[in-house]
Amino acid sequence: MALSLQEAFSSLEDPRLERHKRHKLLDIIVLTICAVISGAEGWEAIEQFGENKQDWLRKWIELENGIPSHDCIARVIARIDPAKLSECFIAWGQSVAELSLGEVVAIDGKTARRSYHGKDKLGAIHRGSAWASQAGLSLGPVKTDAKSNEITAIPVLLEMLEINGCIVTLDAMGCQTDIAEKVIEKKADYVLAVKDNQKRLHEAISDYFEVAVATDRPELCQLQSHSETNAEHGRIEIRRSYLSTCLDTLPDAARWKGLKSIGMVESERTVNGKTSIECRHYLSTLDDVKAFASAARAHWGIENSLHWVLDVTFREDDSRIRTGYAPENFNVVRQLAINLLKKEPSKMSIKKKRFKAALNDDFRESIIFPA
Repeated sequence: MALSLQEAFSSLEDPRLERHKRHKLLDIIVLTICAVISGAEGWEAIEQFGENKQDWLRKWIELENGIPSHDCIARVIARIDPAKLSECFIAWGQSVAELSLGEVVAIDGKTARRSYHGKDKLGAIHRGSAWASQAGLSLGPVKTDAKSNEITAIPVLLEMLEINGCIVTLDAMGCQTDIAEKVIEKKADYVLAVKDNQKRLHEAISDYFEVAVATDRPELCQLQSHSETNAEHGRIEIRRSYLSTCLDTLPDAARWKGLKSIGMVESERTVNGKTSIECRHYLSTLDDVKAFASAARAHWGIENSLHWVLDVTFREDDSRIRTGYAPENFNVVRQLAINLLKKEPSKMSIKKKRFKAALNDDFRESIIFPA
């Protein structure tokens, strides 16, 4: 059953001292979410939205002392524990996503470029996020360690997610034996991209497919193949996917928990008469080439449907929000807003939905507080 926003965030710990609590934490969070969905990109815009929509907001939150100032909103959001906020988001996200068997869950990292703060010597925040490709929803972000990358966030994210029966896809950064083991522990499958950061492994897979694809007896190599062609916007793309359950040539194959196959996707693109070919290589627990091809392609949904929307529609890379935990917490709010906007069934773009939500109380209500 889908959780309401109030239910999802009601357990969040308030970082303020009791005597400093003039506005309820839940009121500030719900106000912020409603404002961001309606186009707000900073603290003053959130306050302005609240002042203009105070009567409408009182249908859902108490606002005993009116609308908090933008300074109050900024201070509170900057002090909320981002790990706890992400936990609330993930609980809410999984309640609305309804993951199906075989759902591709893509995990990838993103840096908020303007979140660095030179004066305080704070680097830009980097977050690992999970994207349910079929549902078209974010399952939640987790911030990485300050001096690391998404490798540290991936096991934390996997532990928090309910992914039984799903297919987890990861880029080369996540191609690690302990991450593969964690996916198997969660009773899911994996498709892990392999690049030169695993040099011996990458060379072994590349050399294998160079020989196997060229042979006229693919069955001897336990090789399956699948091809798809797409032609649109003046571009022709042929994707040839290969999967083999022969693991004899892999170095230390037994280190990879649950490993059943190696894969390759060859993308041939022709644009304006010029053709380019790119090959990508994978480790996988799948033994069907069509399922593998579908999962490998679905992984790019996190770039196109989440990261691109955060950068272009929500202008995350231009945001100057930097104080305390505010950058990572505002990222959670943006991802939650994307989920709510995507679940609204009209065919409008997210940008148009935000504009309409700013103007129309009924439309905004249908997005944030559906019946």
